Amino acid sequence: MQFRQQALSKLQSAEDIDLPVRYARPQGWLALAVTMAVMAGAAVWAVTGTVSSTLDATGILTHGQGSYVLQSPIAGQVTSVLAREGSTLPAGAPLLKVRTTRGTTVVRTIAGGRLTTLTASIGSVLNTGANVASVERVGHSGDPLVATLYIPADRAASVRPGASVDLDVQSAPTRTYGVLRGEVRAVGRTAQSSQQIGSYLGSEQLGEEFSKHGPPVAVQVRLKRKRDTRSGYRWSSPEGPPFALGSMTLTSGTVHLADQHPSDWLLP
Repeated sequence: MQFRQQALSKLQSAEDIDLPVRYARPQGWLALAVTMAVMAGAAVWAVTGTVSSTLDATGILTHGQGSYVLQSPIAGQVTSVLAREGSTLPAGAPLLKVRTTRGTTVVRTIAGGRLTTLTASIGSVLNTGANVASVERVGHSGDPLVATLYIPADRAASVRPGASVDLDVQSAPTRTYGVLRGEVRAVGRTAQSSQQIGSYLGSEQLGEEFSKHGPPVAVQVRLKRKRDTRSGYRWSSPEGPPFALGSMTLTSGTVHLADQHPSDWLLP
């Protein structure tokens, strides 16, 4: 009871009325001002700023018309090889001579193109329907290259035609020559199986490699041209590699997706 009376007496005392009121220290005002400035900046950035995102994928350089696997129409033993890998052949060009029970027969190409792989050699014994070669469809060896990237199906919807692409080419080290410039030309409508990819590229192994994480969507990338480079294409370095690029060269690409406003994903 005594303590309560002392407390009430202290509250009723007027001796502290004339003491000045203590406001926030200058350091506190500074901290508050900085906090308000940061919040204001964040609000402005959320409305007017943009966020860039990218998507990485593996792919290959080709002439864009696909390939086909040439199969032997007959059974027999190869006695002569009439073409070399890398050569460009017309439709109906002789490829192999095969000795059969009915005499010697010539195996010919179905459509014109570049002979990318020749699996048959002299002395090989072929069965009817055996794979003997892969031919990339191309009208001329100087036709422009395109890059085909295989994008995971669940990310393909974010890729739009016209998006810029940076390509790391296996035959041209990025640290030395930089990246190859390109832009998305077309996005596939459906995911492709390993068999479909292998048929298009003329290689079952590549079909399995590009679909090892599930059926991907093919994205075709147009390479930007530049006449004064040895390759004929534009690179992040001034000149790029001092040699021409070949088709069926593996590459990896970074697709620059459309910029988004932070408010698009910060707000529901």
